[in-house]
Amino acid sequence: MRVLSELYTLTTATGPMQTRVYRPVAEGSFPAIIFYSEIFQETAPISRMATVLAGHGFAVLVPEIFHELNPAGTVLGYDDVGKDKGNSDKATKPLESHDSDTVAMVDFARSQPWCRGKVGAMGVCIGGHLAYRAAVNPDVAAAFCLYATDIHSGTIPSQAGNDSLSRTRDIRGELYMVFGKQDPHVPAEGRRRIQQNLEDCQSRYTWLEVNGEHAFMRDGDARHDPALALEMYQKAIALFKNTL
Repeated sequence: MRVLSELYTLTTATGPMQTRVYRPVAEGSFPAIIFYSEIFQETAPISRMATVLAGHGFAVLVPEIFHELNPAGTVLGYDDVGKDKGNSDKATKPLESHDSDTVAMVDFARSQPWCRGKVGAMGVCIGGHLAYRAAVNPDVAAAFCLYATDIHSGTIPSQAGNDSLSRTRDIRGELYMVFGKQDPHVPAEGRRRIQQNLEDCQSRYTWLEVNGEHAFMRDGDARHDPALALEMYQKAIALFKNTL
């Protein structure tokens, strides 16, 4: 399917949030996927990933995940300055604000004629964490989480007892967790902690560890693995076709 993109400004509990929607150029309605970016927000690689998903029959929403902390339209560079700013934003915005963003996107998507009603979530890096976190919302039916950071460490601010490990017990949808064995951001002991927590919570999940580095999905990066990325697209699309 050919894809079009449209820019919206959504009203959230913490202010306006610019969100780009990628959807098929076709009549009818489609399941929605909230696609959470890396700390750099909607870069060109993120836009291309969203386009791939939309081309397979989904309406894909890409929010500015740190909209409270930057002017609308901010895209950080893949350099030390961008990394430092993005990490600062990550350490500043609490999970509760991400939760209210998810509510706003679900409500917005379901109000649109191009949305069929069911909603899933997907993300990379911090976005993988936010996709996992989105699944706490009972309106999110499935989440595909790629090398999700900070779940194991609890380093994103939140109220006591409201970290994502603790909230796993509230997830009712299906999870697909993908980690790179060569990813220093989520070491082996961190991966074991996340998986054991999923077992303890009797979560419905698939677990996959691959030979890949952090950001192996990001085209143009030295760590990009095109064959592995293609495999992940196929698995994500299969998950969402089955659940949405």
